[in-house]
Amino acid sequence: MKTELAETSVVTPISLDRWHRSDTYRWFRDYGRPHYAITCRVDVTRLMARKAEGVSPYIGCLYAVGHGLNAVPELRVRFRPDGTVVRHESIGLSFTVPRDTGGFAYSYQPFVDDFDVFDRAARANIAKVRSAKDIREHAEQTDAVAYLSCLPWLDFTALDHAVPGPDDCIPRLSWGKIVEQDGRADMSLNVQVHHAVTDGEHVGALISEIQTALDGF
Repeated sequence: MKTELAETSVVTPISLDRWHRSDTYRWFRDYGRPHYAITCRVDVTRLMARKAEGVSPYIGCLYAVGHGLNAVPELRVRFRPDGTVVRHESIGLSFTVPRDTGGFAYSYQPFVDDFDVFDRAARANIAKVRSAKDIREHAEQTDAVAYLSCLPWLDFTALDHAVPGPDDCIPRLSWGKIVEQDGRADMSLNVQVHHAVTDGEHVGALISEIQTALDGF
């Protein structure tokens, strides 16, 4: 596991004096519980139709979420311990992988907006992480990332993520069991964000972009 913060993308500093939402940032920055979560349903019919061709629904969801996160600038905004606020040009994905010995480990992968390229990298990544001896063995210490997980056993209606504290502004997303009925397939999708950097309209835009990617399979 890497122990130093690594810059994995081009970073643009944000001036709090000129940022159009600086008052919102300052308002929520010192909240003791600044995170909020939204759960909705997304349609995965086209993705599931490609399962017979060998497309992994999990990797397909990873790709769609990665597309959405990188399409909405506010989901790439981060604040730092020194008080600076930055926007990454792109962010990678840290996602859970079941281990051969039980439990899970974290994997890290840069996002590429080309599914075939992303798919090949994800399959190799998952195969490598399955044998991890430590949950953090393949993690990446960076804030140019979002944390992703899947609960395929549950068709949940709400979800709350574990967060170290109010200074953590990295988005967390999880999706549930895929439900097929009347020729359609959908699933619950949960997004948890820090209100100092992300408002409801940005989460709405994120969900829309994720659905667009899912509809593209």
